[in-house]
Amino acid sequence: MTDEQIKKNAARLSICSNAFLTVSKIVTGALTGSVSIISEGIHSGMDLLASFIAYFSVKKSALPPDADHAFGHGKYEDASGLIEALLIVLAAGIIIWEAISKLIHGGDAVSVDLLFIGMIVMGISALMNFFVSQHLMHVAKKTDSIALESDAWHLRTDVLTSAGVFAGLLIIQITNLFWIDSIIAVIVALFILKEAYSLIRRSCADLMDESLSEEEVAKIEEIIARHEAEYTNYHGLKTRKAGPDKFAEFHLMMPRNTSLTEAHALVTHIREEIESEVSRITIIEHLDPCDGRCGEEVCTFVCKKRSEKNA
Repeated sequence: MTDEQIKKNAARLSICSNAFLTVSKIVTGALTGSVSIISEGIHSGMDLLASFIAYFSVKKSALPPDADHAFGHGKYEDASGLIEALLIVLAAGIIIWEAISKLIHGGDAVSVDLLFIGMIVMGISALMNFFVSQHLMHVAKKTDSIALESDAWHLRTDVLTSAGVFAGLLIIQITNLFWIDSIIAVIVALFILKEAYSLIRRSCADLMDESLSEEEVAKIEEIIARHEAEYTNYHGLKTRKAGPDKFAEFHLMMPRNTSLTEAHALVTHIREEIESEVSRITIIEHLDPCDGRCGEEVCTFVCKKRSEKNA
Protein backbone atom coordinates (compact mmCIF):
# COMPACT_ATOMS: atom_id res chain seq x y z
CA MET A 1 0.00 0.00 0.00
CA THR A 2 1.38 3.41 -0.98
CA ASP A 3 1.89 6.31 1.44
CA GLU A 4 -0.92 8.20 -0.28
CA GLN A 5 -3.38 5.35 0.27
CA ILE A 6 -2.32 4.98 3.91
CA LYS A 7 -2.91 8.71 4.43
CA LYS A 8 -6.35 8.57 2.81
CA ASN A 9 -7.39 5.62 4.98
CA ALA A 10 -6.24 7.43 8.12
CA ALA A 11 -8.19 10.55 7.11
CA ARG A 12 -11.32 8.44 6.51
CA LEU A 13 -10.99 6.88 9.96
CA SER A 14 -10.79 10.36 11.50
CA ILE A 15 -13.94 11.45 9.63
CA CYS A 16 -15.93 8.45 10.88
CA SER A 17 -14.86 8.78 14.53
CA ASN A 18 -15.42 12.54 14.62
CA ALA A 19 -18.87 12.22 13.03
CA PHE A 20 -19.94 9.72 15.69
CA LEU A 21 -18.56 11.78 18.57
CA THR A 22 -19.98 15.09 17.32
CA VAL A 23 -23.52 13.72 17.22
CA SER A 24 -23.12 11.92 20.56
CA LYS A 25 -21.82 14.98 22.41
CA ILE A 26 -24.30 17.50 21.03
CA VAL A 27 -27.28 15.22 21.74
CA THR A 28 -25.98 14.47 25.24
CA GLY A 29 -25.27 18.16 25.89
CA ALA A 30 -28.79 19.09 24.84
CA LEU A 31 -30.30 16.40 27.09
CA THR A 32 -28.24 17.34 30.16
CA GLY A 33 -28.10 21.11 29.60
CA SER A 34 -24.30 21.02 30.10
CA VAL A 35 -22.47 23.80 28.27
CA SER A 36 -19.17 21.95 28.74
CA ILE A 37 -20.52 18.89 26.91
CA ILE A 38 -21.99 21.10 24.18
CA SER A 39 -18.62 22.86 23.90
CA GLU A 40 -17.01 19.47 23.41
CA GLY A 41 -19.60 18.75 20.72
CA ILE A 42 -18.63 21.99 18.95
CA HIS A 43 -14.98 21.02 19.30
CA SER A 44 -15.64 17.62 17.73
CA GLY A 45 -17.71 19.29 15.01
CA MET A 46 -14.74 21.46 14.11
CA ASP A 47 -12.56 18.34 14.23
CA LEU A 48 -14.96 16.69 11.79
CA LEU A 49 -14.72 19.62 9.38
CA ALA A 50 -10.93 19.58 9.81
CA SER A 51 -10.92 15.85 8.99
CA PHE A 52 -12.75 16.50 5.73
CA ILE A 53 -10.24 19.24 4.89
CA ALA A 54 -7.35 16.92 5.75
CA TYR A 55 -8.80 14.19 3.53
CA PHE A 56 -9.16 16.63 0.63
CA SER A 57 -5.64 17.98 1.12
CA VAL A 58 -3.91 14.58 1.23
CA LYS A 59 -5.74 13.61 -1.98
CA LYS A 60 -4.64 16.80 -3.72
CA SER A 61 -1.08 16.74 -2.39
CA ALA A 62 -0.64 13.22 -3.78
CA LEU A 63 -1.16 14.46 -7.35
CA PRO A 64 2.01 14.50 -9.48
CA PRO A 65 3.49 17.78 -10.78
CA ASP A 66 1.72 19.22 -13.81
CA ALA A 67 2.03 22.18 -16.16
CA ASP A 68 0.49 24.57 -13.62
CA HIS A 69 2.19 23.07 -10.53
CA ALA A 70 5.72 22.18 -11.56
CA PHE A 71 6.82 21.72 -7.94
CA GLY A 72 3.89 19.46 -7.05
CA HIS A 73 0.82 20.03 -4.88
CA GLY A 74 2.36 19.71 -1.40
CA LYS A 75 1.23 23.16 -0.25
CA TYR A 76 -2.36 21.93 -0.21
CA GLU A 77 -1.45 20.30 3.10
CA ASP A 78 0.08 23.51 4.46
CA ALA A 79 -3.03 25.48 3.49
CA SER A 80 -5.15 22.76 5.08
CA GLY A 81 -3.25 23.11 8.36
CA LEU A 82 -3.83 26.87 8.39
CA ILE A 83 -7.56 26.54 7.64
CA GLU A 84 -7.91 23.90 10.37
CA ALA A 85 -6.19 26.21 12.86
CA LEU A 86 -8.53 29.11 12.02
CA LEU A 87 -11.51 26.80 12.49
CA ILE A 88 -10.16 25.90 15.92
CA VAL A 89 -9.96 29.61 16.84
CA LEU A 90 -13.59 30.03 15.74
CA ALA A 91 -14.67 27.04 17.83
CA ALA A 92 -12.85 28.37 20.88
CA GLY A 93 -14.52 31.77 20.48
CA ILE A 94 -17.99 30.20 20.34
CA ILE A 95 -17.29 28.08 23.43
CA ILE A 96 -16.00 31.04 25.47
CA TRP A 97 -18.99 33.19 24.45
CA GLU A 98 -21.49 30.53 25.46
CA ALA A 99 -19.74 29.74 28.74
CA ILE A 100 -19.40 33.38 29.85
CA SER A 101 -23.01 34.13 28.83
CA LYS A 102 -24.20 31.26 31.00
CA LEU A 103 -22.07 32.47 33.93
CA ILE A 104 -23.42 36.04 33.68
CA HIS A 105 -27.02 35.52 32.63
CA GLY A 106 -27.63 31.98 33.75
CA GLY A 107 -29.18 29.30 31.57
CA ASP A 108 -30.84 25.98 31.64
CA ALA A 109 -29.86 24.05 34.72
CA VAL A 110 -27.70 21.01 34.34
CA SER A 111 -29.70 17.82 34.80
CA VAL A 112 -27.91 15.97 37.59
CA ASP A 113 -29.95 12.85 36.91
CA LEU A 114 -28.57 12.64 33.35
CA LEU A 115 -24.97 13.57 34.13
CA PHE A 116 -23.93 9.92 34.21
CA ILE A 117 -24.82 9.74 30.48
CA GLY A 118 -22.54 12.69 29.83
CA MET A 119 -19.76 11.04 31.82
CA ILE A 120 -20.11 7.84 29.77
CA VAL A 121 -20.00 9.80 26.48
CA MET A 122 -16.94 11.77 27.62
CA GLY A 123 -15.16 8.57 28.66
CA ILE A 124 -15.90 6.90 25.32
CA SER A 125 -14.77 10.07 23.51
CA ALA A 126 -11.45 10.19 25.36
CA LEU A 127 -10.71 6.53 24.60
CA MET A 128 -11.72 6.72 20.92
CA ASN A 129 -9.76 9.89 20.29
CA PHE A 130 -6.71 8.50 22.06
CA PHE A 131 -6.48 5.45 19.81
CA VAL A 132 -7.42 7.30 16.60
CA SER A 133 -4.94 10.11 17.32
CA GLN A 134 -2.18 7.57 17.98
CA HIS A 135 -2.84 6.00 14.58
CA LEU A 136 -3.00 9.37 12.82
CA MET A 137 0.24 10.55 14.42
CA HIS A 138 1.99 7.32 13.42
CA VAL A 139 0.87 7.74 9.81
CA ALA A 140 1.73 11.46 9.86
CA LYS A 141 5.28 10.80 11.04
CA LYS A 142 5.72 7.97 8.56
CA THR A 143 4.49 10.02 5.58
CA ASP A 144 5.55 13.49 6.81
CA SER A 145 1.99 14.81 6.50
CA ILE A 146 1.29 18.10 8.31
CA ALA A 147 -2.43 17.75 7.50
CA LEU A 148 -2.69 14.41 9.34
CA GLU A 149 -0.42 15.63 12.12
CA SER A 150 -2.71 18.64 12.61
CA ASP A 151 -5.68 16.28 12.73
CA ALA A 152 -3.90 14.07 15.26
CA TRP A 153 -3.17 17.06 17.51
CA HIS A 154 -6.84 18.05 17.31
CA LEU A 155 -7.81 14.65 18.64
CA ARG A 156 -5.08 14.59 21.30
CA THR A 157 -6.38 17.88 22.64
CA ASP A 158 -9.87 16.39 22.55
CA VAL A 159 -8.62 13.53 24.76
CA LEU A 160 -7.49 16.02 27.41
CA THR A 161 -10.60 18.19 27.22
CA SER A 162 -12.94 15.18 27.30
CA ALA A 163 -11.15 13.90 30.37
CA GLY A 164 -11.45 17.36 31.93
CA VAL A 165 -15.19 17.55 31.22
CA PHE A 166 -15.60 14.03 32.65
CA ALA A 167 -13.89 15.16 35.87
CA GLY A 168 -15.99 18.34 35.98
CA LEU A 169 -19.24 16.44 35.59
CA LEU A 170 -18.19 14.15 38.41
CA ILE A 171 -17.50 17.18 40.65
CA ILE A 172 -20.90 18.70 39.76
CA GLN A 173 -22.66 15.44 40.64
CA ILE A 174 -20.90 15.36 44.01
CA THR A 175 -21.09 19.08 44.94
CA ASN A 176 -24.01 20.50 42.91
CA LEU A 177 -21.79 23.51 42.02
CA PHE A 178 -23.19 24.10 38.53
CA TRP A 179 -20.99 27.09 37.72
CA ILE A 180 -18.09 24.64 37.42
CA ASP A 181 -19.64 23.52 34.11
CA SER A 182 -18.98 26.94 32.51
CA ILE A 183 -15.48 27.21 33.99
CA ILE A 184 -14.56 23.84 32.49
CA ALA A 185 -15.89 25.00 29.10
CA VAL A 186 -13.58 28.06 29.21
CA ILE A 187 -10.61 25.85 30.13
CA VAL A 188 -11.46 23.60 27.16
CA ALA A 189 -11.46 26.68 24.90
CA LEU A 190 -8.05 27.82 26.19
CA PHE A 191 -6.57 24.40 25.39
CA ILE A 192 -8.02 24.69 21.90
CA LEU A 193 -6.50 28.18 21.37
CA LYS A 194 -3.07 26.92 22.41
CA GLU A 195 -3.37 24.16 19.82
CA ALA A 196 -4.47 26.65 17.17
CA TYR A 197 -1.43 28.89 17.76
CA SER A 198 0.96 25.99 17.23
CA LEU A 199 -0.75 24.92 14.00
CA ILE A 200 -0.89 28.46 12.59
CA ARG A 201 2.82 28.92 13.25
CA ARG A 202 3.79 25.63 11.55
CA SER A 203 1.50 26.11 8.55
CA CYS A 204 2.68 29.67 7.95
CA ALA A 205 6.31 28.56 8.19
CA ASP A 206 5.89 26.19 5.24
CA LEU A 207 3.66 28.57 3.27
CA MET A 208 6.34 31.27 3.65
CA ASP A 209 9.07 28.82 2.50
CA GLU A 210 10.89 28.64 5.81
CA SER A 211 14.05 26.54 5.65
CA LEU A 212 14.09 22.87 6.55
CA SER A 213 14.98 21.92 10.11
CA GLU A 214 18.52 22.49 11.33
CA GLU A 215 19.07 18.73 11.43
CA GLU A 216 18.03 18.26 7.79
CA VAL A 217 20.11 21.22 6.58
CA ALA A 218 23.12 19.89 8.50
CA LYS A 219 22.65 16.47 6.91
CA ILE A 220 22.59 17.99 3.40
CA GLU A 221 25.74 20.02 4.14
CA GLU A 222 27.47 16.94 5.55
CA ILE A 223 26.69 14.90 2.42
CA ILE A 224 27.98 17.65 0.11
CA ALA A 225 31.13 17.95 2.25
CA ARG A 226 31.88 14.25 1.76
CA HIS A 227 32.91 15.08 -1.82
CA GLU A 228 34.94 18.23 -1.14
CA ALA A 229 38.00 16.75 -2.85
CA GLU A 230 36.07 16.65 -6.15
CA TYR A 231 34.88 20.26 -6.35
CA THR A 232 36.33 23.71 -5.67
CA ASN A 233 33.54 25.24 -3.62
CA TYR A 234 29.83 25.02 -2.94
CA HIS A 235 27.58 27.90 -1.90
CA GLY A 236 24.05 29.28 -2.04
CA LEU A 237 22.33 26.38 -0.26
CA LYS A 238 18.57 27.08 -0.03
CA THR A 239 15.89 24.78 1.35
CA ARG A 240 12.12 24.87 1.75
CA LYS A 241 9.15 22.60 2.35
CA ALA A 242 5.71 22.15 0.76
CA GLY A 243 3.56 19.72 2.71
CA PRO A 244 5.50 16.44 2.82
CA ASP A 245 7.74 17.50 -0.09
CA LYS A 246 11.15 19.08 0.53
CA PHE A 247 13.31 21.08 -1.83
CA ALA A 248 16.98 22.09 -1.78
CA GLU A 249 19.22 23.85 -4.25
CA PHE A 250 22.88 24.84 -4.21
CA HIS A 251 25.75 25.94 -6.45
CA LEU A 252 28.72 23.64 -6.98
CA MET A 253 31.89 25.26 -8.30
CA MET A 254 34.04 22.87 -10.32
CA PRO A 255 37.73 23.08 -11.32
CA ARG A 256 37.92 24.62 -14.79
CA ASN A 257 39.46 21.51 -16.34
CA THR A 258 36.57 19.28 -15.24
CA SER A 259 34.56 17.83 -18.14
CA LEU A 260 30.79 18.15 -18.25
CA THR A 261 30.53 14.37 -17.98
CA GLU A 262 32.59 14.32 -14.76
CA ALA A 263 30.68 17.25 -13.27
CA HIS A 264 27.33 15.63 -14.08
CA ALA A 265 28.44 12.34 -12.54
CA LEU A 266 29.43 14.14 -9.33
CA VAL A 267 26.16 16.06 -8.88
CA THR A 268 24.18 12.90 -9.67
CA HIS A 269 26.08 11.03 -6.97
CA ILE A 270 25.52 13.83 -4.43
CA ARG A 271 21.82 14.04 -5.33
CA GLU A 272 21.33 10.29 -4.91
CA GLU A 273 23.02 10.33 -1.50
CA ILE A 274 20.85 13.22 -0.27
CA GLU A 275 17.68 11.59 -1.57
CA SER A 276 18.56 8.34 0.18
CA GLU A 277 19.08 10.05 3.56
CA VAL A 278 16.48 12.86 3.47
CA SER A 279 12.97 11.69 2.62
CA ARG A 280 10.88 13.16 -0.21
CA ILE A 281 13.42 15.77 -1.26
CA THR A 282 14.00 17.28 -4.69
CA ILE A 283 17.50 18.59 -5.42
CA ILE A 284 18.37 21.34 -7.89
CA GLU A 285 22.10 21.81 -8.55
CA HIS A 286 23.79 24.68 -10.35
CA LEU A 287 27.24 24.04 -11.80
CA ASP A 288 29.62 27.01 -11.76
CA PRO A 289 33.06 26.98 -13.39
CA CYS A 290 36.07 28.07 -11.35
CA ASP A 291 38.12 30.67 -13.22
CA GLY A 292 41.31 29.45 -11.57
CA ARG A 293 42.39 32.86 -10.25
CA CYS A 294 43.29 31.49 -6.84
CA GLY A 295 46.10 33.94 -6.29
CA GLU A 296 44.07 37.06 -7.00
CA GLU A 297 42.10 39.03 -4.45
CA VAL A 298 39.08 39.03 -6.77
CA CYS A 299 38.34 35.47 -5.65
CA THR A 300 36.29 35.64 -2.44
CA PHE A 301 35.60 31.94 -1.99
CA VAL A 302 37.30 29.81 0.59
CA CYS A 303 38.05 26.49 -1.04
CA LYS A 304 40.39 23.61 -0.42
CA LYS A 305 42.61 24.43 -3.39
CA ARG A 306 42.99 28.09 -2.33
CA SER A 307 43.74 27.10 1.26
CA GLU A 308 46.47 24.68 0.17
CA LYS A 309 48.05 27.31 -2.09
CA ASN A 310 48.11 29.93 0.68
CA ALA A 311 49.46 27.48 3.27
